[in-house]
Amino acid sequence: MKFNYPKEEKLKSKIKIGLLFSDGKSVAKYPLRMVYYTGAVGEDSRTQIGVSVSKKNFKKAVDRNYYKRLLREAYRLNKHLLLENLDQPYSFMLFYQTKDRLNFEEVNTKMIQLFEKFLLQTKKTD
Repeated sequence: MKFNYPKEEKLKSKIKIGLLFSDGKSVAKYPLRMVYYTGAVGEDSRTQIGVSVSKKNFKKAVDRNYYKRLLREAYRLNKHLLLENLDQPYSFMLFYQTKDRLNFEEVNTKMIQLFEKFLLQTKKTD
């Protein structure tokens, strides 16, 4: 398994992001929240993902960018948990929702727990 985060996996389309928020479902594991939408993602990729950190919680762009990097890195290292268990394409949006300044190990642990919770939730609905 390649631990990469190619351009095809980045969620940038305003239309897809709009669909995500209008028709998507959510799963949370404090302090992370993931909104997901099942449907056509793209030709090259099975998943697309975007990250967001609230300006309300982190006023400085330096801090927001730091936590976005942490989220992307945690996704990159743990995306195999999702890809091995998904049978259809998904779009995801990850949110860091606290003022607490967690280190990478804590964010990585929460990301794994979030992915496990997501997989349980999607298996229940199937």
